[in-house]
Amino acid sequence: MKIGIVCYPTYGGSGVVATELGMGLANKGHLVHFITYRQPARLTQFHENIFYHEVSAEEYPLFEYPPYDTALASKMVDVVKYEKLDILHVHYAIPHATVAYIAKQILLSEGIKIPYVTTLHGTDITIVGSNKTFAPVVEFSINNSDGVTAVSQSLKDQTLEYFNINKDIKVIYNFIDFNRFRKVDKDHFKRAIAPNGEKIIVHTSNFRKVKRVEDTIYIFQKVSEKVACKLLLIGDGPERDSLERLCRELKMSDDVRFLGKQDAIEELLSIADLFLIPSASESFGLAALEAMACEVPVISSNIGGLPEVNIHEITGFLSDVGDIESMSNFAIELLTDDEKLNAFKTNALLQARKFDITNILPEYESYYEEVISKSK
Repeated sequence: MKIGIVCYPTYGGSGVVATELGMGLANKGHLVHFITYRQPARLTQFHENIFYHEVSAEEYPLFEYPPYDTALASKMVDVVKYEKLDILHVHYAIPHATVAYIAKQILLSEGIKIPYVTTLHGTDITIVGSNKTFAPVVEFSINNSDGVTAVSQSLKDQTLEYFNINKDIKVIYNFIDFNRFRKVDKDHFKRAIAPNGEKIIVHTSNFRKVKRVEDTIYIFQKVSEKVACKLLLIGDGPERDSLERLCRELKMSDDVRFLGKQDAIEELLSIADLFLIPSASESFGLAALEAMACEVPVISSNIGGLPEVNIHEITGFLSDVGDIESMSNFAIELLTDDEKLNAFKTNALLQARKFDITNILPEYESYYEEVISKSK
């Protein structure tokens, strides 16, 4: 198949999933065309089956902001026409599903039929759920998609709750590539960070308020009173400055490392004993899955898709959002019982294998074929 993928090219979960999906499809012989304003962050190597089409929104004195949606629609039309695509797969409802509808109508006027699949990732639904300004556009765009998928059952349920949807939504879970995300021997890293054999706790995110990274710090503070440990905070974002100040105020700067954005995150996860994800909202919990693939148990909030990934008392523990006391106690329980910790590490890997990309890719291929067949 010739597949066009439209996504945000950033480090966020939707962009990561879209890029990894495209690379996986290319490895299976499909021709994949990425259409976005910048080369996706994880698209770092040449592949003969992968093509990148940059969307450039020209600046005009008339516009306060360059008209990206219009530029994207034009580029999508161009790529579909001249690369003879079979299907478009757009990630994120705003604006990609809306723009795909516009591109489809333009192409229909020229006698070209192109179906498109919309994948819902989370904040495109959960944020709009509390901001009705965009609701009519999102609802229209979903209902006029030729196919719709959601990355968790929880997100599907939220979508149906927030909007009047007349389309079937297929749940196709996010996935993990075990060629990359697996435990590797990085003991020299561990000795450098924890020279006295301290346990290592890790958190990764984009440091937005919804991730509640301050909870991670407070949890670590309580755990460190009972267990010798270090905390690695991986990522960057608007909350980082205030979080660094908090660590200084709590006099924990010697035990907390802010590592910024890291490309080889699997190497850092390989030295971790525990992963914390106390988010207020997670449609799936890709960061948790990446940790579990590297044999790291997870302590998380019990919202969104996280309970579908992190199984309570098997791969880790679940607590209510903001329940720092509960999360701290669970962390101490695991980190002071090596037998249980090792059992949870094994369970985490077994659970992660259910989301192996080799299991999920055929679901997308089959769904594409179904959508293409129905659109003829």
